[in-house]
Amino acid sequence: MVTEVSAVVERIYGDVLRRNPGETEFHQAVREVLDSLAVVLERHREYTEMKTIERICEPERQVIFRVPWQDDRGVVWINRGFRVEFNSALGPYKGGLRFHPSVNLGIVKFLGFEQVFKNALTGMPIGGGKGGSDFDPKGRSDAEVMRFCQSFMTELYRHLGEYTDVPAGDIGVGSREIGFLFGQYKRITNRYESGVLTGKGLGWGGAQVRTEATGYGAAFFAQAMMEVAGESFEGKRATVSGSGNVAVYGIEKVHQLGGTAVACSDSTGYVVDDKGIDLEVLKQVKEIERGRISAYADRVPSAHYVEGGSIWDVPCDVAVPSATQNELDADAAATLARNRCRYVVEGANMPTTPEAVRIFREAGVGFAPGKAANAGGVATSALEMQQNASRDRWTFEHSEARLEEIMRGIHTRCHRTAEEYGAPGDLVLGANVAGFLEVADAVHAHGLI
Repeated sequence: MVTEVSAVVERIYGDVLRRNPGETEFHQAVREVLDSLAVVLERHREYTEMKTIERICEPERQVIFRVPWQDDRGVVWINRGFRVEFNSALGPYKGGLRFHPSVNLGIVKFLGFEQVFKNALTGMPIGGGKGGSDFDPKGRSDAEVMRFCQSFMTELYRHLGEYTDVPAGDIGVGSREIGFLFGQYKRITNRYESGVLTGKGLGWGGAQVRTEATGYGAAFFAQAMMEVAGESFEGKRATVSGSGNVAVYGIEKVHQLGGTAVACSDSTGYVVDDKGIDLEVLKQVKEIERGRISAYADRVPSAHYVEGGSIWDVPCDVAVPSATQNELDADAAATLARNRCRYVVEGANMPTTPEAVRIFREAGVGFAPGKAANAGGVATSALEMQQNASRDRWTFEHSEARLEEIMRGIHTRCHRTAEEYGAPGDLVLGANVAGFLEVADAVHAHGLI
């Protein structure tokens, strides 16, 4: 039976490669999930007979569109926009928009595929989708970003709605961009539909803790992992790659939980501060000034800056890759394992290569996949949708308590599912199987659609 199931898995993967040529990140995401599902197919033949996996691997809708806009000098630019509405079995499509030069269809599909399972793990009634553009907001004026966002939404609006598709932010899309996008949606539709976008400003429909959610959530998940081993953050050193929202607020929560985050990074290099990253300075540099991480070392005497290089050379107990996909490779994993890192918790989407994951598994390093550990952002987006629907506003304390409850619930679900399917401690398998079963059952309930 195992041989038969393995053949089914390989056939499915072969079909994905054939139907989606050149989309390497999407292939990687699908491969990682399929590697976990053989144990499910052994118990549930109906998923093979009904081609459930194949249906989930194929997006329900893929939208690609032109985005023309004009810069401050009057020069016309043409970018490409994307929205992949991957799966709506559990609710309206939900997932962020990414504005970055690296964005292409394969990147968006990988992110949307991951989002399906991540959203399922939250237990919230939301499906999975993702979108974005190859537009780069870095170095652009507010007026240029506004014109781009207005052009982007002029096409995308027809595919959105609080019961249809609800985007949020991602890399390159913060509260500024969400504001411009929402303004254009409202202008075109003549509706103040708060629930159509999440990540909004607090004064116009946003939710407390949304900015902090992904970073806080990853720390809560790590805490739950440690508790299973009878440990805590107390006295532990953490290295957190990146310096955006996920990294900044992951560092903040690590400190609150008793740990010390000693390093963070951006695309130019990384800083090390053995006394612990000073959050006030980091927020000033990255959130207010939108500067480079090197400016942190210029202002903090206990810190030093390393241009280029690998942040994973810094010894730590807990590593939190929070920058971008495939940033932590096999060499970095070997270094972390050699330096006796105990836990790796993905704060970004698929930041660890498959080879690196194998090294962590062989070395006995606790590993938390992004679809579980970084689900705090979308979970809090769903809480924002709840508040918008009821015209309510919750306190920071209540929202944070709900976030912690959801993240602990995700960890418990992954941990128990891994044990149930014969792989105790394997949170990758636990997350993939638990997320798949949630979506698959809903897909079957809706018939062959």
